Amino acid sequence: MSELTTTIIERGDLAHLALFLWASGASTLLVWNMRQLADAHRRFNMFVQEIAALNRLFRNGS
Repeated sequence: MSELTTTIIERGDLAHLALFLWASGASTLLVWNMRQLADAHRRFNMFVQEIAALNRLFRNGS
C-alpha cells in the first residue's frame, strides 16, 4: 500500500478516502464524456458540411 493510503487508514479517515475516490472517478468520467460529446459534435458538423457541399454541387450542376 502507498504511504498516503496507510496514513489515511491509520487515522480512520476511510470515509474521506472513499469520497475522494468517488469524486475523482466522477470527475474523470465527466471529462471523458465531455470529450466524447465534443468529438461527436465535430463529426456531425463535418457530415452536415459535406451534405451542404453536395447540395451546392447538384444545384450548380443542373
